[in-house]
Amino acid sequence: MLRVAVEFAAGLPKKKLGSPDPFASVVFKDEKKKTKHVSSDLNPVWNEALEFDLKGVPLDYSSYIDVIVKDYETLGKDKLIGSAKVSLKDLASSQVKSLPVKNLALMDENGKSIGATISMTIGYEPPAGAVTNPQDQQDAGGEEGDVTDGEGHGAVTSPGEPGKKIWSRIRKPYSLANKPQDFQIRVRVIEGRQLPGNNIKPVVKVHVCRETHRTRVRKGNNPYFDEIFFFNVNMLPSELFDEVVSFRVYNSNSFRADCLMGEFKLDIGYIYDEPAHCIMKKWILLNDPDDSSSGAKGYLKVSMFVLGTGDEPPVERKQQDNDKDDVESNLLLPAGVSLRWVTLKLKVFRAEDIPQMDESITQTLKEAFGGQENKKNLVDPFVEAWFAGKKLCTQIIEKNANPEWNQQLNLQVKFPSMCEKIKLTVFDWDRLSGNDVIGTTYLDLTKIASSGGEIEVETGNSEMGFLPTFGPCYINLYGSPREFSVLSDPYEDLNLGKGEGTAYRGRILVELSTKLDGKPDKFVEEIPSDDLLVVQKYQRRRKYCLCAVFHSATMIQEPGEPIQFEVSIGNYGNKMDLTCKPLASTTQYSCAVFDGNNYYYLPWADTKPVISVTSFWEDISHRLDSLNILLYISDRLQTNLSALQSAVQSKATDARLVEIWLKLINQLMEDISSFKIPDMEGKPNLTALDIQQKMSRDSALENIMKGAKHLFEEATDVNKSLSVIEGWLDKIKELAEEPQNSMPDVIIWMLRGEKRVAYTRIPAHKVLYSSYSEQACGQYCGKTQTVFMKYPMDNKKGLKIPVQLRVNMWLGLATEEKKFNHYAEGIFSVFAELYENQSQVLGKWGTTSLLNRSKFSDVTGKVKLKQEYFLPPVGWEWEGDWGVDPEKTLLTEADAGHTEFVDEVYENQTRLPGGEWKLAAEPYTDVNGEKIQGPTEIECPPGWKWEDNWTFDENRAVDEKGWEYGITIPPDDKPKSWVATEKVYHVHRRRRMIRPRKRIPGAKTADASKKDAGDAEGWEYSSLIGWKFHRKQRSSDTFRRRRWRRKMTPADRIGASAIFKLEGALGVDMESKSDEKGTKTETSVKQFGANTPTVSCTFDQSNMYHLRVYVYQARSLTALDKDSFSDPYVHVSFLHHSQTTETIRSTLNPTWDQTLIFKNVEIYGDPQSLAQNPPIVVMEIFDSDQVGKDEMLGRSTCVPMVKLTSGMDASPKLLWEPVTYKNAPAGEILVAAELFLKTKGNDTELPLIPPKRGEKLYMVPQGVRPVVQLTAIEVLAWGLRNMKTYQLAPVTSPSLVVECGGERVQTAVIKNMKKCPNFAGNVLLLKVLLPKEEMYSPPIVLKVIDHRPFGRKPVVGQCTINSLEEFRCDPYATVAEVAMSSKAALMAASPRDLHVNIDDGRQHLLEAQSEKEKETVDWWSKFYASVGEREKCRPYLDKGYDTLEVYDHELESVKEFMGLTDFCNTFKLQRGKNESDDDDPAVVGEYKGSFKVYPLPDDPGVPPPPQQFRELPDSVSQECVVRIYVAQAIDLQPKDNNSKCDPYIKISLGKKSIDDRDNYIPYTLNPVFGRMFELICFLPQDKDLKIAVYDFDLLSRDEKVGETVIDLENRLLSRFGSYCGLPQTYCISGPNQWRDQLKPSKILEQLARWKGLSPPRSEDNGNTLSFCGRLYSLSDFEANKEIHEHLGPPSERIALHVLRTQGLVPEHVETRTLYSSFQPTLPQGKLQMWVDIFPKSLGPPGPPFDISPRKAKKYFLRVIVWNTTDVVLDDTSVTGENMSDIYVKGWMPGMEEDKQKTDVHYRSLDGDGNFNWRFVFGFEYLPAEQLCLVSKKEHFWSLDKSEFRIPPKLTVQIWDNDKFSLDDYLGAIELDLHHLINPSKTPNKCSLSMVPDGTTPLKSDQLKSLFDQKSVRGWWPCYMDKDGKRELGGKVELTLEIVNEKEADERPAGKGRDEPNMNPKLDPPK
Repeated sequence: MLRVAVEFAAGLPKKKLGSPDPFASVVFKDEKKKTKHVSSDLNPVWNEALEFDLKGVPLDYSSYIDVIVKDYETLGKDKLIGSAKVSLKDLASSQVKSLPVKNLALMDENGKSIGATISMTIGYEPPAGAVTNPQDQQDAGGEEGDVTDGEGHGAVTSPGEPGKKIWSRIRKPYSLANKPQDFQIRVRVIEGRQLPGNNIKPVVKVHVCRETHRTRVRKGNNPYFDEIFFFNVNMLPSELFDEVVSFRVYNSNSFRADCLMGEFKLDIGYIYDEPAHCIMKKWILLNDPDDSSSGAKGYLKVSMFVLGTGDEPPVERKQQDNDKDDVESNLLLPAGVSLRWVTLKLKVFRAEDIPQMDESITQTLKEAFGGQENKKNLVDPFVEAWFAGKKLCTQIIEKNANPEWNQQLNLQVKFPSMCEKIKLTVFDWDRLSGNDVIGTTYLDLTKIASSGGEIEVETGNSEMGFLPTFGPCYINLYGSPREFSVLSDPYEDLNLGKGEGTAYRGRILVELSTKLDGKPDKFVEEIPSDDLLVVQKYQRRRKYCLCAVFHSATMIQEPGEPIQFEVSIGNYGNKMDLTCKPLASTTQYSCAVFDGNNYYYLPWADTKPVISVTSFWEDISHRLDSLNILLYISDRLQTNLSALQSAVQSKATDARLVEIWLKLINQLMEDISSFKIPDMEGKPNLTALDIQQKMSRDSALENIMKGAKHLFEEATDVNKSLSVIEGWLDKIKELAEEPQNSMPDVIIWMLRGEKRVAYTRIPAHKVLYSSYSEQACGQYCGKTQTVFMKYPMDNKKGLKIPVQLRVNMWLGLATEEKKFNHYAEGIFSVFAELYENQSQVLGKWGTTSLLNRSKFSDVTGKVKLKQEYFLPPVGWEWEGDWGVDPEKTLLTEADAGHTEFVDEVYENQTRLPGGEWKLAAEPYTDVNGEKIQGPTEIECPPGWKWEDNWTFDENRAVDEKGWEYGITIPPDDKPKSWVATEKVYHVHRRRRMIRPRKRIPGAKTADASKKDAGDAEGWEYSSLIGWKFHRKQRSSDTFRRRRWRRKMTPADRIGASAIFKLEGALGVDMESKSDEKGTKTETSVKQFGANTPTVSCTFDQSNMYHLRVYVYQARSLTALDKDSFSDPYVHVSFLHHSQTTETIRSTLNPTWDQTLIFKNVEIYGDPQSLAQNPPIVVMEIFDSDQVGKDEMLGRSTCVPMVKLTSGMDASPKLLWEPVTYKNAPAGEILVAAELFLKTKGNDTELPLIPPKRGEKLYMVPQGVRPVVQLTAIEVLAWGLRNMKTYQLAPVTSPSLVVECGGERVQTAVIKNMKKCPNFAGNVLLLKVLLPKEEMYSPPIVLKVIDHRPFGRKPVVGQCTINSLEEFRCDPYATVAEVAMSSKAALMAASPRDLHVNIDDGRQHLLEAQSEKEKETVDWWSKFYASVGEREKCRPYLDKGYDTLEVYDHELESVKEFMGLTDFCNTFKLQRGKNESDDDDPAVVGEYKGSFKVYPLPDDPGVPPPPQQFRELPDSVSQECVVRIYVAQAIDLQPKDNNSKCDPYIKISLGKKSIDDRDNYIPYTLNPVFGRMFELICFLPQDKDLKIAVYDFDLLSRDEKVGETVIDLENRLLSRFGSYCGLPQTYCISGPNQWRDQLKPSKILEQLARWKGLSPPRSEDNGNTLSFCGRLYSLSDFEANKEIHEHLGPPSERIALHVLRTQGLVPEHVETRTLYSSFQPTLPQGKLQMWVDIFPKSLGPPGPPFDISPRKAKKYFLRVIVWNTTDVVLDDTSVTGENMSDIYVKGWMPGMEEDKQKTDVHYRSLDGDGNFNWRFVFGFEYLPAEQLCLVSKKEHFWSLDKSEFRIPPKLTVQIWDNDKFSLDDYLGAIELDLHHLINPSKTPNKCSLSMVPDGTTPLKSDQLKSLFDQKSVRGWWPCYMDKDGKRELGGKVELTLEIVNEKEADERPAGKGRDEPNMNPKLDPPK
């Protein structure tokens, strides 16, 4: 008994008029009870008990009740106010007898809360004999593998063993560009199975990316939908793959609260990972989203695929779906896994270092009243975890930057989940506005769990996978810079996890574990204190020391204010964060200096800035050691693999390949065996994941080792093993990912002034020192690395480099700091420094008028200091006294080490707004705005000579006079930014003047020692108090300062590691300053903002080097000019030197052939370490523009070969280095570089200087440049097609220029493009010196030039052909192979009469036969026979007729036919950069032609090889008949709201078009068109045949679904005979009548003529034929073929058989993909079709095929209901006996409107009923496809009937007739007429076991097709669902009979017992 005491409700919403009259009703298992209604009350009190009889069935875990509150209406329907659902799980477990439910929220029909609540108490008494805990039963049931148990799938894992193979996916790295792009997701919902409930009407909703589609409503528990939905999106691939596809099945019958029957979700990335990005015909298991313990809620069969740019949709074979297709084996799950409910327990302990997010008004008030300001805690953090659509949040902790939540979030999910990432976001809670995101991070399940499946090793242990586990471990958050500002954060997206975070934003300590099964009590719970104690040990910190020495900062392009670098790890070292002690984490400010060519650099000379940062982190060395070892192995493998790949590419000798290959394998085996991953035992901070990862890494490496041994012993082919080795490399890289990396990255920021400009992030493990082994140290630990910094969130994607750094970093535990000494180069020194300031008043220097400055201050001049304030840190002591020490960098000359230099001066002018421009107060300055001498005063230094006069530099963003304009914003006296256009409000302008000078060789330059040392007392002067100081006093100076420094040395130890003791900077003795308020520590921190001690590293020795860079050529650069080309030149930069190559005009494939020589490059440090890790040469390619600024084309780098001794004679090899532009490939450049150490100081030991070209340019020397050979390039220039207009005028008289390797040749001009767009002289010859090595060969460049009036010859299109390989040929190969087809030859020949004559006598006989045959055999029979759908073409195959080829892609894609470009290829012509700056240059036309490339003899006496292109067809235009056959379309993209289409065909060819709109096919995505169109056209003008599919709309415009274009000219010219496919047999009548113009014998003759063979001879009445030196006989070909009456004479038959052996195109149907301009890269559907082309000059073609679609036939199903028995007795009669009033109802699904029912058999007391009643159902049937064709209107407003194809089924139901209430439903059965369940002959043998339940597949002999049997009689059981179990409702005796229309007329029968009551006659029941 279940008792529900409904107590009261509160807060019901008001109605529009008055208050509601509420009553409550409770529904339990389809039983409904109501309370009385309370009149007009918003808070009704009912206090009524409703009782439900359980009928002996106990509650189980899935039981629930629905509570519905309605408003009582006397008239009409009661209105729903709200409803709620209560799970009875707790009662079912029998822990409690009653369940109080207080204040349960009521929801509206959309599931939204209405703000009202209801309270009640539920009592439960289990029925007698019930088991107390039903959970045990379920488990027991599970052991036997029952599908519908609570486990979902029967595979129960005992709690002891971990879930085997629970997680089974590793995501492959995608090769997709990370930019938003088009994708299409297609979802096909096929059918449902075993959906729960009785008499339901299911509908499926599919939701993807905020878009929902729904299917039509169907009936029954096994509905058949077969509908396809398209979802088009444009987004980032990474975002798309995290989106979810959800399937929900609703019952459209029931009211909204419980209409959701089941759902299934998976993420799109899962589908994309599958082969071909698709999941085909898989069953998905539906489950109840709310109730985890419930079992399967039915199955749904679906196909899904994701199409990206350029993907082909997979072909779905529509095979017959038989019921044998087994749900179990096709269930969509990771392999062999059962779905389980698991709880992911995420413990969130605490966070630290959360940045300030709120401004604080109260704080400022407090400060105003003298309180202490506490900035750091202005943040209210909480954590949100999101997984698979579920999210949970921790509590909010206010005002705390280091919160402790100590909460556990229990995420309950189905596992293995199809979603892969847990997303953790830390938010800052805001009371008023929306919450701000602090940072986002992901836990990737693929990395913290394993299925164990992919490690197949014999050992038992590694087979076991493990469930997701993680931590306890900190996860770091990265995002926008931490500094708080009230303005909105421009980098906010970084905090959402989009893009690379630029700064550390705190970290959170979390732990994840997984518990199988069971439901958590609470979703969020507190962590018990024992667990908190356990996690304490994971928080133990150790001290780490980080040191970075900055060697150089070069390639700066925007100097300006002084530049400083800051290095931080976590918060340590962040100079703007006051929570940490100040550290020596920033370099000194320095101003950039011009390098004499193009870039600026920081002049550090021999004193390199050093930073040292100490920090405290957990010791996770055991993880990072493993990581570094794996990276070390993978790096070595990568290097060897690249060497191997480039050897293969450059076609090295086999011996050389084998040598490299052996080195690779040996080194890999040696690495794996000698560098073991450290053991985990006894390590601190050990987690479960560490141990699991160690196991999986070990076994994976062991596998690779085995594989390597196997390859070593077995391998034969180097190329084949490449992919295996690449697989190993990927595997090792995959192992080298450490999810628990709690050490934050090292972040270097570049600051200009006080503003953060650029950053770079270096993972800490890369610079970490490890005592475990040398390989466990980071890749760059203690090594100098080159770093390109980045702008934060750079939307230009790295177009400009802010700066290139060379920096040497070392990070290690403080206990190992002594080890740093081993790595340190140079001498480290530490100074305290302050500046003495003076100003000049009336000619005297003094301190009186310093204004706001103090006498002694820090470098910024803002902080007052005194010498006696300074105290050295603990462990340090002073060495020596304070002394004046002027800054060194002001002494070095910028031109040191240069042979050429450019002096620059900026001329400045100012004005009042709107006034006249006048010279500024300081007319001449340097780039930083510092005053310098004017151009007239600058003298040429001794030893140099001027090259040119002063000129204005116009190659910048300036106007035509060279000016750039700016605004000064006080307090600055100079503009911060400059623009090239003048505006009224600009008050400042400047222009750059430059003058190159050159060093005179051998002349003495001013000696460095004699250089003016500036002021003797070390003062620096400045005109204003600011940054810019100079050494020499000038008249305008009013301020001076000098630097005092005092050196410190470590007290107790020596060595470089002492710098780590500088923590806490310099203590400052502030005792004397008693007037300061506040505490001592606060002020000292403030005092010392910018004044940490400066650490520097001095190198006493520097070496001179000599660098040569060989820039040979580039290819495939981007076109930036309007004329389709660029004018490229290269800036080559090496450290602080740069040079520029010459500019090559208008080319995308420049050959510079230039050596750039950098004579004296000074580099500090040890030559040996430089040789291991040389600085890189950076090449930036620019496009030179006459006007405006030169634009960048891309950047590339190359590593120089270092030669420390002159004896090393290996010369560097030119290699293609990739050029990138905005991180995307933009061509390649062929370069090499070598760096020589100069030991003697002169140039004697250097190699010879390369030969010169012109007076300044050096060429690339022999030995480096490629070896060349004289080569012939023959060009077949056929014609131009589809040329677009150029500058609004059409291209009328074009000619073609072909360039290659510096040679060029031009064709004649085409006279009239309209009449014939082919070139007159077709063949051209180029003789070129081409490199012998293919990898160096230059491309062929085609330019089309239009000859316009007044001598203008613009380039109207160009094309680059990169690889010549495919055109290379042997010139002496068979003379006969001429690339011509017979067709093309005949066009040139005179027309002959070639009619096909057939005997008239035979004709009449054949015609009579063919009429009869047409009924059973049509073209579609041939089509279906060819695709293997045998049941659709029954008699066709038996007659031995032809089949055809059905290609599942375009004819052009068939390999054997070479894209039909064997005669000539089509090259797309492009034009340069378009105005809108889009990525792809526009295609402006096509060039048709081909090339042959072959070597010429070096000896001029030897005759050249014969010409390759000859015997060409006439290039005149031809009139042709074109027949287009369109059979059907597949999977069109829907265009209407009902996700369907009304397609029709539209064809255009030249100026003609055919619009087939009247024959549109309504409501379908797979229309069968069966249409043939015939057109007449002229080739080659009308070569492009466009076939489009449109969607018919009555009211709006018809939309184009997609179109496909066929090049008819290629088909006509191709020698594969693609103009008309060859059938299998030569028939002169019948369905396969010959349709070509020429008979087979004629075609064969032509083929022989063109191949240069003797003509074919036929003998023996045509039964044998000799051709091409072989004798063919007809009997060989037709040995076991059926010979039918349609065949033609044997001589033609044999000719055809021989032709079919020649590789020509057979008779075919091609499948062409449709594309639309709306999504140009995604397929919009496919079209199956073919085209025949017949030139009119060859006479008339044969008759066309008839391909009209098939029509359905009318059939009748006659059902006689004889008797029923054992029917459930549902009513009680007056006398109290059980009885039923039985009748039977029947219909065919899909034709529900034709429901029929019998009369009623009243008062059956024993469940027997006698009817003798006939149902007659008429239906349209396609026998060939075994489907019924149903046409009906979907809605009453629909225009057309939709056609559906549905399997023929019959549903029979038994009902109990009730006079006064609704009739009761007693049972039903659904019979599939194709797979009919055999009935039993007697009622007592008839039982439910006859009906399959989906778990056991039926044997085929139990199922028969009624269409074969015609008639069957017997007993079938009817049943209904009760709580997921089937119950027998009765048995029914039927006769089923199928008759066709003709038989129905012959043997009529009426419905019921109406006339004609016969066949058989039915008597009224007794």
